[in-house]
Amino acid sequence: MKTPTIVYMPSLLLSTCLVFSSLTCIVLAQQHQSPHKFLKCVQSHNSESISQVIYTKNNSSYLSNLLFSIQNIRFISPSMPRPVFIITPFTESQIQAVVLCSKASGLQVRVRCGGHDYEGLSYSSNVPFVIIDLRYLSSIKIDAEKRVAWVEGGALLGNLSYQIAKRTGNLAYPNGLCPTVGVGGHFSGGGYGTLLRKYGLAADNVLDARIINANGEILDRKSMGEDFFWAIRGGGAASFGVVTAWKIRLVQVPDIVTVFTVNRTLEQNATGLVHRWQYVADKFDRDLFVRILITRVNSSDHNGKTTIQAAFNSIYLGKIDRLLPLMHESFPELGLVKEDCMEKRWIEAVLYFSDLPYGSTVDDLTNRNPNPRTYYKAKSDFVQVPIPKHGLEGLWKFFDEDDAADAQLIFAPYGGRMSEIPESEIPFPHRAGNIYEIQHLVYWDEERNHEAERYINWIRRLYEYVTPFVSKNPRAAYLNYRDLDLGVNNEGNNTSYEEANVWGTKYFKNNFKRLVEVKSKVDPSNFFRNEQSIPTGSS
Repeated sequence: MKTPTIVYMPSLLLSTCLVFSSLTCIVLAQQHQSPHKFLKCVQSHNSESISQVIYTKNNSSYLSNLLFSIQNIRFISPSMPRPVFIITPFTESQIQAVVLCSKASGLQVRVRCGGHDYEGLSYSSNVPFVIIDLRYLSSIKIDAEKRVAWVEGGALLGNLSYQIAKRTGNLAYPNGLCPTVGVGGHFSGGGYGTLLRKYGLAADNVLDARIINANGEILDRKSMGEDFFWAIRGGGAASFGVVTAWKIRLVQVPDIVTVFTVNRTLEQNATGLVHRWQYVADKFDRDLFVRILITRVNSSDHNGKTTIQAAFNSIYLGKIDRLLPLMHESFPELGLVKEDCMEKRWIEAVLYFSDLPYGSTVDDLTNRNPNPRTYYKAKSDFVQVPIPKHGLEGLWKFFDEDDAADAQLIFAPYGGRMSEIPESEIPFPHRAGNIYEIQHLVYWDEERNHEAERYINWIRRLYEYVTPFVSKNPRAAYLNYRDLDLGVNNEGNNTSYEEANVWGTKYFKNNFKRLVEVKSKVDPSNFFRNEQSIPTGSS
């Protein structure tokens, strides 16, 4: 693969310098020289192979590599800033070269794993930057006997579940539900799925990691130290370096599990059921996970008139004959019957929750891009006191608006193991006291994208409406549902602790201060940064 040369025009640059001040001239010259400087630098570090994995804007494969795994296409318009280079490394040494040479050339680094970054921070920036796309660092090595695995940073959740199931039907990992999410961002932000009430978060079950720091050094848990290791398990590794691999603890699951989805509309007492669910969902047996998906649907009973549907979507780590009496005791109002339930192998249950197209097989869990991409905006909340019925009824009214045609709320229950792990165990602090988490989502298509601000305003108004009913001081948020509405760092390198604390305490509560202390030690120059990266104490 040929890497196009960069055309350098010193005469044009010189004439530009005559117009601007000398300081502006220096900045322009540095930005103009940085691509050439970067290429020369990486080739000197890794001359035998690095040129084969670098794509410039003039390369015919540049655009396809940029778009390869982007899921939220809100951030790929022609007006959005694009990387100077895209690098798809096969080795850690190539990443080392990119980090060192980006630092020397004044380029920022953005690391991309699966491309599900909600605000596009892994593939966009307002300053000159490069993307390190980890898709080829995706090997998974499983030791079923010791119940551990090493997973490279570019692997996807679906393939991780698939590879574990190929080795054994009784082991799993408590990661998320979407198969195309990358392990790197998922693990480092916390990461939860249907096993969180039994085993906690993905990050709670990370045993070791390999990370390339701002000095280009490769560190493991022992060499990075416990503070550094603490920070990357829930604090967002992109603030600290490039994680190339994770060692994870596998957990026990039974041969057969039971899944069900029970749909109820407003006319079928959905409001009463959601209200009651809030009092029991976090107190269920920890083998039982029942979430709720709230959407607008056409009513079959009222001539196609729209209504609200609450889908009670569940997995139980056992068979139907044990599930039914448990549900009849804990949540009889739902009226669950045997015909609602299906017994499946664990990997089949993973597929059931994956949202893959109808007719997909477990082999499809390994596909990198099986679903159509879309435009969306998301926000998150934590609920500690049940929302009263009148509060839910007010929430449903937002779904009567045209902008809510493709909106969704997801209520994910806590309790169980999540209530036992201390808030300071890892940076993710949302533990005891939380009944459930809400993910607010609104989608739109390309035809409506010129009105994107309408949909974004809709979800902001909904978010404002639920303020009285959710966590306070701070109003908490989940890092993996990144939301720049909460606040952003200054462009450049001078965000203060006080400025970042506005959004930082929402994600991390009291753990934010410790994250800043770790950042100040391991990356004092604040090389790894983005709009919501952990700042240094001296910034």
